[in-house]
Amino acid sequence: MKRNIVIAAVTAAALIGGGTATALATTGDDEGSARQAADTRLTGDDARDDQDDSADDRDDDARVSSSGVTAPEAIASALKHTSGTAVSAELDDEDDGGKAVWTVDVLSGDTWRSVSVDPSNGKVLGSHTDDEDDTAQVRTALKGSSVTAEEAAKAAAGKGVVTSVGLDEDGKDKSWEAETRKPGGAEQDWKIDLTSGKVTADRSDTQDDDADDQD
Repeated sequence: MKRNIVIAAVTAAALIGGGTATALATTGDDEGSARQAADTRLTGDDARDDQDDSADDRDDDARVSSSGVTAPEAIASALKHTSGTAVSAELDDEDDGGKAVWTVDVLSGDTWRSVSVDPSNGKVLGSHTDDEDDTAQVRTALKGSSVTAEEAAKAAAGKGVVTSVGLDEDGKDKSWEAETRKPGGAEQDWKIDLTSGKVTADRSDTQDDDADDQD
């Protein structure tokens, strides 16, 4: 109501003076409108973030579903090309170019090699040497282990589609770690015992997610 009165007064002044009058009025109604506009913008931003997250999930689903080659198969193919010990395998976008590819890290003697495997047919696309500084830790962690990366991936496959598997050589409880995904579902991390192959949920990952939700 106050805003309407001010506008009416300004209009009358303009008519009487035969010119143009400009007024800046700040009232409670204007402040409320400003707050409402800000809230609307925030709501719009949240909606766009949700849409972006949904798009990312759809991209992940498409990447997983388009891979006809499983993690164990990718590891087996990489080891045929490069002899050694597979330490990790991950299905990811190659150079952020949108093309999915399996990347398998193999410790061959004292040399690390990264082997790229086509997820559609299992063919090796190429390999290159990597520089890693945790070779001693990896060898120590795997000493006495009876479960390979390929076997760990097979064990985790019962929980969903395995998108990555790798050795956790840090800390007291050394194990294989695997990430699985179900179409339209959240990703889940698992630990696979190095000697028994037993699969358990990664509690530390769950706790980290809970802490992020609280923040």
